[in-house]
Amino acid sequence: MSRRHGRGSTGPGRPAATPSGAYEAPPLVRTDAADSLAVDFHGEDGRSRTFDFSTLPMPGWRLFLARSVALRTGYSGGARTLESSRHAWNAVQNWAEFLPSLDPPPGSSQQLTRAHVDAYRGRTDISPRTKYSMLLELRTQFTDPQLKDDFPAEALDAFNRRLPKPPAQPVGGYSIGELDRLTAAARADTARIARRLRASEDLLRRYREDPGKLGEDDLQRGEMLALMADSGVVPEPARRRQERQAQRVAFASELFLTWKDLAPLVVLLMIVTERNGESVKELPVNHRLLEDRAVELTVVKRRRGAKRWFETVTWEIGPKNRELHTPGGLYLLLLELTARGRAFCGATTAFALWRNNHRDGNTGIAEHWAPFEADLGHGSAMKISAWAAERPKPVLADPPPRKNGKQPPAPPLRITFNQIKTSVDARRTRQMGGHLPSSAKSNTAQVLYANYLKPAEPTREWAAEVVSEALVDAERAAADAHRRAAERRGGGPKVLPEAGTAHDLEEAGMTPDTARKLAGGELDTAWTACEDHDHNPETQAPCGDSFLDCFHCGNCLVTRTHLPKLLGLLDSLGALRQRMNEIDWWKRYGPAWIAIRRDILTKFSPAEVAKERKNPLPDALLDLVEAPWEQP
Repeated sequence: MSRRHGRGSTGPGRPAATPSGAYEAPPLVRTDAADSLAVDFHGEDGRSRTFDFSTLPMPGWRLFLARSVALRTGYSGGARTLESSRHAWNAVQNWAEFLPSLDPPPGSSQQLTRAHVDAYRGRTDISPRTKYSMLLELRTQFTDPQLKDDFPAEALDAFNRRLPKPPAQPVGGYSIGELDRLTAAARADTARIARRLRASEDLLRRYREDPGKLGEDDLQRGEMLALMADSGVVPEPARRRQERQAQRVAFASELFLTWKDLAPLVVLLMIVTERNGESVKELPVNHRLLEDRAVELTVVKRRRGAKRWFETVTWEIGPKNRELHTPGGLYLLLLELTARGRAFCGATTAFALWRNNHRDGNTGIAEHWAPFEADLGHGSAMKISAWAAERPKPVLADPPPRKNGKQPPAPPLRITFNQIKTSVDARRTRQMGGHLPSSAKSNTAQVLYANYLKPAEPTREWAAEVVSEALVDAERAAADAHRRAAERRGGGPKVLPEAGTAHDLEEAGMTPDTARKLAGGELDTAWTACEDHDHNPETQAPCGDSFLDCFHCGNCLVTRTHLPKLLGLLDSLGALRQRMNEIDWWKRYGPAWIAIRRDILTKFSPAEVAKERKNPLPDALLDLVEAPWEQP
């Protein structure tokens, strides 16, 4: 081996030190015996498993399928966690069990045809979503370039056909009231757990410092706590079997977490940290304190693509009396509550508990266990819906609608990890004012919207309310802008609905020359007429404003002859509204729209307006009267 090491050992022309001798990588597929075919998986999540292919049907396929899974779950593959490797194994196992049903079944991968793949696509004995998931995984495995020579081209082409994705079942979140009740319940039970364990720790400390100061009951209890703290063994009372098991759980809960404690802790961690259930289950022990104000740790976020499962986060700790409200404070509390259990089972993840293994004979230290370290699936034993329903004060859903004048009772709230994650993401989005890039935390903005916000009915209702309020505000702002502009420009347009001839206009107060020009159309602009183009009421200079600004000007004149053009302009603005952002439309065209609808058309009778609408309206030519750089 090269002796070069340290700074300066490499550089241009000096390759890195390499070990002497040849390196031989371990085989993809392990064959320990004549008929043995196994693939060893070692995941980046620290979990391992061996997949045995020797038991699969269709012996001619076993080696090909073993190589396929080995490539998929190997160091360069995309399935690098235990759950994803299981999915890869389940897909090929399902495929191997399907092949014997074909007539005739292909004896090996080389004999596979397009008809065989189409037969799998046409299966009706599994759900569409399961079939889609299996086909997607099989296509990923079988199209690996290293397997190209073992697969017929027509079969490969059949797998590469587009897979129509079945419609997803929307998972809605909880209402604001339901999420508040769930949070309060989880926080109350977590506080109760912390008080219970801290009280026992305090009694244990006093027992060890000066047992003589304790009463008889506390002395006996302190002796039992010291025994459990030193040995990790929970004593067995001399009672009947059922009573003995319940009593052992009560003894263990003095110093350790038990199964019933997991549900409120996991739920509260999901709500406070705004992470999904898988990430919460895999919270690590290793962390770094930042000046006692924040804690830095690495969390796992699955399904983000290969090599992107780990993320370093910084969580606020906050004051001690707010530890149940801040992510860092709650994380440190979890480590405190599980410290003794983790010491006995050697857990590297934050969760550790005591379980009663008396029936299995695994008593003593073996009863301390890190449930999520070996398998995330153990979380199903938490039964979080049962926890919420069986509390002294159950967590209830919103009451159903009244029926026959009576209010039915509210049912217990059904709790799932997906609904909790959807609800906290929707809450964060509301807090961010609906801005998705700022609301996206552990997902992209597109995933946040499609998978968490869009299916949630409360979020859609909130979004509709926000949009309605924004439109009301935009309309109000447009009306205010029109009013302010009219005050600066002489009071707004002069509408003469009854005037038709020059004589009518003179009787309305106009000079003979202005009346003649207005009746003859000499003062017409795009949609109205202008009394004095050379003197803008605001600047007293020749007017160079947009024709849309005429509707706020005191020089603007409107007669019955202008009505068709105004109605045509309204139609054009309405069509433009369908193509533009609503808020932008109100900012640019809203003031003119308000002026026409409120200050001009109201001066004409509804019958006059309806009569004009029956006739073909002229094109407003809006694109010709606006500067090209101002057009939307």
